[in-house]
Amino acid sequence: MAAWHGVQAQTTGATSIRQAFENYSKLDAHEKLFLHLDRATYVSGDIMWYKLYAVEGTRQRPLPMSRVAYVEVLDGRKKPVLQTKVALKDAVGHGSFQLPATLPAGRYTVRAYTNWMKNFGAEYFFHSTVTVVNTFAAKLPADTTRTATHDVQFFPEGGNLVKGLPSTVGFKVTDHTGRGLAAEGVLLDKQGKPVARFATLRHGMGQFSFTPAEAGSGYTAVLKLANDQSLTRALPAVYEQGYVLSVARSGSGQLSLSVAANTPSAANEELYVLGHAGQQAFFAQSVRLANGHAQVVLDKAALPEGVLHFTVFNEQRRPICERLYFHRPNSRLVIDAAADKPQYATRDKVSLRLATADGAGRPAAAGLSMAVYRLDSLAAPGSATDIRSYLWLTSALKGHIENPGYYFQSAEPEADAAADNLMLTQGWRRFRWEAVLAGTLPAMPHAPELNGHLIEARVLNKQTGAPMAGIPAYLAAPSRQVRLYNGISNAEGLVRFEARELYGTKNLVLQTNFRQDSTSRFELLNPFATNHAEQPLPPVRLLEQHRADLTQRHVQVQAQNAYFRKALSPYAQPLTDSLAFFGRGDERYRLDDYTRFKVMEEVMREYVPGVQVRIRKGSFHFMVVDNGHRTIFSDEPMVLVDGVPFFNTDRVMKVDPLKVQRLEVVTRGYLHGPLTYSGIVSYISYKGDMAGAQPDARALVQEYEGLQWEREFYAPRYETEQQKQSRLPDLRQLLYWNPNISTSAGQPQQLSFYTGDEGGKYLVVVQGISNTGLAGSSIFTFEVKPAAVAQAR
Repeated sequence: MAAWHGVQAQTTGATSIRQAFENYSKLDAHEKLFLHLDRATYVSGDIMWYKLYAVEGTRQRPLPMSRVAYVEVLDGRKKPVLQTKVALKDAVGHGSFQLPATLPAGRYTVRAYTNWMKNFGAEYFFHSTVTVVNTFAAKLPADTTRTATHDVQFFPEGGNLVKGLPSTVGFKVTDHTGRGLAAEGVLLDKQGKPVARFATLRHGMGQFSFTPAEAGSGYTAVLKLANDQSLTRALPAVYEQGYVLSVARSGSGQLSLSVAANTPSAANEELYVLGHAGQQAFFAQSVRLANGHAQVVLDKAALPEGVLHFTVFNEQRRPICERLYFHRPNSRLVIDAAADKPQYATRDKVSLRLATADGAGRPAAAGLSMAVYRLDSLAAPGSATDIRSYLWLTSALKGHIENPGYYFQSAEPEADAAADNLMLTQGWRRFRWEAVLAGTLPAMPHAPELNGHLIEARVLNKQTGAPMAGIPAYLAAPSRQVRLYNGISNAEGLVRFEARELYGTKNLVLQTNFRQDSTSRFELLNPFATNHAEQPLPPVRLLEQHRADLTQRHVQVQAQNAYFRKALSPYAQPLTDSLAFFGRGDERYRLDDYTRFKVMEEVMREYVPGVQVRIRKGSFHFMVVDNGHRTIFSDEPMVLVDGVPFFNTDRVMKVDPLKVQRLEVVTRGYLHGPLTYSGIVSYISYKGDMAGAQPDARALVQEYEGLQWEREFYAPRYETEQQKQSRLPDLRQLLYWNPNISTSAGQPQQLSFYTGDEGGKYLVVVQGISNTGLAGSSIFTFEVKPAAVAQAR
């Protein structure tokens, strides 16, 4: 695979680095999210639809690890305007946002992440930019473009400029929105003498080479933009001694890695080189420099696909140079998507055929999502984020990438050069080498949500505010479906509740056993990330020529909300287990089957033999019969009303039994998480509202958004002549959205939907991924003509 030009050394050092890297990778689950948005441009009042794909970062295969994803819409100040939690099942999930009618016009960032991904920083989250226009505004928003400000950055290849060593420097020129600008320039030394000339290639990026003649900060670049504006920027400082790594194509099908050094030990120093991609090491080699130089030539055909990292370490195993290289992937999911006709009338049936295959044409089963929407001046083709380019490229780099699909669509030398500029200027690594080589994972405060949503709270001392450790805590949401979650606070006072099947808005009741602890209070922690990546947002520029389309969009949304509000409102109710968390009680009573007493004490004494009612010091106490050991528990049981613990039995005795439908008793010890209950007494009311009882005043009662209910996409069907003659206006801009499409390995998938009353060109976007990690998308258009026009043609 490779041959070093220089003095070859033993591979012990390189092997130990590789082993440390592989050990670290085994402990560090690499998770990515991709979010397929139905469109990139909305108006206030629209519904935003999306599908989530969770994959592992090594081979991009679906990763069914996390069961919850967090999706947010952030404004230009990085403040969340919409937030939700979405259930993931088998590595996919989907949901929607109703954009408020009052949402101001502007660019917004949609980001998605899991709880586990929060350990690695916001740069690692999925980000996509969308445009929202408020058509309720009295006038079009003014062009918000500010006075031009520019950012110019220089990136020495390998990390540093070193005196006397030839170096390549990548550079990037952007405006205040992060958009690349074309520029050309000259590099000047201290005396103002030109030492190199350069120009951008694509997206404001380029590179040049020169040999620094002196150390320090003496080199200055003078750039000229397309508008003749001049910029002057200083290059990074030049080091007196150091190392330079260079990566370049070497002949047909080969890649050359060259290391140069001018250190005192450069004559025969031993270095170690590691290559890795997607957290898998594919190359490790030791080498001794010969007169300060060494080179390795790699066979490109043997390299993995995607973004490759090459890191050079010195004899002390400290990283001294690093370089990224993009090996364009050939693997892809080919989606054959076609409509039965290129043109349709209004309220006409559209039939689609979908089939998926690998790059060699072999059928491949895949999960897909599809959006069909009308193109206008506000929604240009190609604005959608592509799943393949995101997983292979965007997710592996830092910052905004303009038109990532370009690096996949062209195999021309210019595309290779542009990709190389991208690797020079936007490299990023999700870990620190110090942690890898130390053999220990850094702090991972955010646990993966393997079974359900983790609700976190902190237990604090009421008086001092100090965290309290070892305190049992209980979390519940009043409901006829009895769910109780518990935990014990750790040294930082943190307690986690694994809340499965918690959907919609709930009033959470968080408390301790006040008979044992009365000195604590709770803080419910925000489950959403509060750190943000640098994501510059371009301004919204609406011109007078957009007015007609804006008016049409406004009418479309108003018609949808006026005539189809009920159809757009239903949410699919997920199937949940109706059994209580403890299963079926050993004793079960439907109170309507017995004499209806007006006092709970009479109910318990008359026909609940598994519970003995006692009075001590003027207060009621329950004691459950332990049938397993033919005795009575000495400790009081866990008493629940609609799943909420009540530690004061007097409160339970005040509950109106006429509001209680049934009662269940567990007459044995019950192990629940880290705690054990001396039996359970569970009351279930007719309405799931605790029969009017109130929890202890010391409990924290707080409204909380659980997982999002799944909104069902609605589209009218015109199967009969009567339906076609309906007078309800069908002005949909989004004709069809389907996040749950599955293709088999042999049989094409057939789908159908109906056009509305709006003529024009419609874009079909299909995206998806196979079980083996093949990702791909397909885009095509069809036209809709009013019936009279279509017949005339």
